[in-house]
Amino acid sequence: MQNNTRPDKTGLKAILNHNEAAQPNDDLLNTLKTVIPRFFDKDGNFKADKFENELEKNNIAEARDGYKLGFVGKDYARLQVGLKSETMIVPDCKHNALPENVNSGNVFITGDNIDALRHLVNAYENQIKLIYIDPPYNTGKEFVYSDKFEFNDEKLKAVLGYTDEEITRLKSIQGKSSHSAWLTFIYPRLKIAQKLLKDDGVIFVSIDDNEQANLKLIMDDVFGEGNFVTAFIVIRSEGGGLAKQAVIGHDYLLSFTKNVYYFDPLGRRKDIRGKIVIKDEDEYWIETDWLRKEFGKYGTCLYEEIVKYHGNKKKTEIDEGLKNGLYILIEREQGHIVGRLRKVNDDTSKFYTVLKHLNKDGNTDLEALKLGNIFDYPKPVSLCKEVVLAGTIKSSHKNDIILDFFAGSATTAHAVMQLNAEDGGNRKFIMVQLDEETNHESEARKAGYNTIDEIARKRIELAGKKILADYESDLVKQTNGWDKDIGFKHYRLITPDVKTLEKIIEFNPEETNLIADDMIKPFEYKKTETGGLDTILTTWLIDDGFRFDTHVEKIIFGNYKAHYVCEALTLYLINMGWDTKALKAMLNQIGTNKLLVNTIVVYPYSFEFEAMRELKTNIKTNLDNPPNIIERF
Repeated sequence: MQNNTRPDKTGLKAILNHNEAAQPNDDLLNTLKTVIPRFFDKDGNFKADKFENELEKNNIAEARDGYKLGFVGKDYARLQVGLKSETMIVPDCKHNALPENVNSGNVFITGDNIDALRHLVNAYENQIKLIYIDPPYNTGKEFVYSDKFEFNDEKLKAVLGYTDEEITRLKSIQGKSSHSAWLTFIYPRLKIAQKLLKDDGVIFVSIDDNEQANLKLIMDDVFGEGNFVTAFIVIRSEGGGLAKQAVIGHDYLLSFTKNVYYFDPLGRRKDIRGKIVIKDEDEYWIETDWLRKEFGKYGTCLYEEIVKYHGNKKKTEIDEGLKNGLYILIEREQGHIVGRLRKVNDDTSKFYTVLKHLNKDGNTDLEALKLGNIFDYPKPVSLCKEVVLAGTIKSSHKNDIILDFFAGSATTAHAVMQLNAEDGGNRKFIMVQLDEETNHESEARKAGYNTIDEIARKRIELAGKKILADYESDLVKQTNGWDKDIGFKHYRLITPDVKTLEKIIEFNPEETNLIADDMIKPFEYKKTETGGLDTILTTWLIDDGFRFDTHVEKIIFGNYKAHYVCEALTLYLINMGWDTKALKAMLNQIGTNKLLVNTIVVYPYSFEFEAMRELKTNIKTNLDNPPNIIERF
């Protein structure tokens, strides 16, 4: 009889064991196993001598002796990349059930972004088209995101090989404003974010002079120098001011691709080597004046130029080409450039390195939503719109996912919805924001906002309603195909209390025939909002690789409620109350092919030992093709 029970690697107990045994090079080794498996033996050990020998044969000496970026805490930052989140994902069931949110593809996560990224990488690896972040600028204040040291001194000595003096030095940077502290803080977040990007994805990071140089170096380290696009200059203020040397009126916007061989702002098809495959119809951009953009008129000169380069084409074909992104109309203040064509491979971008988006416009954006003065230095919607457009310019990109894991006042979410309403896109956003407390004397606190994430969520709600109202009052826009998604699903990240973790670690189902204490209740969050079952299920789904928009069916076996993911033929048994009646009903549905199941994931704390034994025995003996069983502790 085949063994249809396989080990689980995603339950809290497995995660705690994984983190306890984690090493700084775990993430790198896992990547290498995927990319170059020939350098690993049958036990998974890296054969360094074979790897070095091949490097020598190819004369790549710089791989060993080349330029490196070093800082206090880098080994610890590398270690953080390989850790898994010990938090649970709590759905805000009341909010998520509202009409504008129930079918939304947008997501807002309240919690520390490093935990959010650790969860997201399970379900969204290689699926994010664009990331924009505006991280802390290290202006001299301590970080709100003060990462805790997740290991004691003995563990740090064993894993990192640190001395007592080195451990003291490492801990001295915690939460401080030194360059090393900032780099230790940002490095693991960028490393995980890199995994989330699609091959043709792009990341934009806002920064100022304090860490601009270091950010460029560390992004070179994470993304590779060859994937650097540019460092935009963003004009944020104008006029004079008081300064010892110079009035600083700009910030920076660094941009890197995931893989330069696949990245192209026009979304053109590329072959396996990354070379653009050119077709006649996508070889040129049409640059035109604002009159034709506004009124869809095509002058004689423009029409003649199209015929010259593409042969005889009807104006309806031009319209279709514009609709499908084969031609792009560029707005000009002066209406003198008429019908000039440029080869795409000579001119692939219309985003110049100096951008003007004033900070005061960010305040104006909030004032328009009656949220003025409750958030310091909000980014202008215009900047975020330009960033999103830069990464999703092609019409086929208009269903992409945009991630911002330093959401702040949620300007990025506002920009995504606004841009969708304008061009008919159905882009979706994922926002992550720490529940950082507002200052007790601030306008935000006076207005009733206790945390920053509350401001962000309120801003999305108000902006969405305004955008939808403007859209529905414009008869022209209403034909562009926008799905009018102005809602979002909300989730929180919580860390189980110590007593719950102790029960998870100590629980042994074979030591008792009695059911364990109710291990669903500890995962409830403010009982009025959600039950523990929703938390366990949501966490498992994401960590099993299912996105937040995955459809989950409720299946009834007798009086027992189970959950089923049809796209993966996976059944989840989490609830208490499993009995013989439920077992027979499930076996009948699976055995008669009314329910197709490849995997059954069970929460053993909800099952008596004998019920668990009967479940496994009957699946093995009574089903021709028994599903795999995963016991998740």
